[in-house]
Amino acid sequence: MRGGLLGLHKALILAEQVTYERINGRVASSGQLLQLVLNDPWFTWLHPISQLVVNIDDLLDNESELSPVEVEHFLIEARALIRPSEEGDGFERCYYEALQREPDVIFAHVEVKKLLTNIAA
Repeated sequence: MRGGLLGLHKALILAEQVTYERINGRVASSGQLLQLVLNDPWFTWLHPISQLVVNIDDLLDNESELSPVEVEHFLIEARALIRPSEEGDGFERCYYEALQREPDVIFAHVEVKKLLTNIAA
């Protein structure tokens, strides 16, 4: 699941970078992009998925196996997060818009949905 979320996260960042650059000019480096993702309000909507990946990493870094309760918690959080909404606001709305404009986001979304379905099976 972590790998799928990372792929989706990357696709969302790159899609948002394209839109950002149309309005604000070229992002000069990956370091500048990282600073924008962390600090610029334009990218704030991505923070929930960033935080989910960080939370998973923190638990995995403990080098102990995740409990079934922890796994279920992350599954619920991931399923709730990747629910785009045309009517929503915040992450849901921005996620919907990214899906409308960027094929790589669609592919990553489908991959995460498959992973979440397979884990539940």
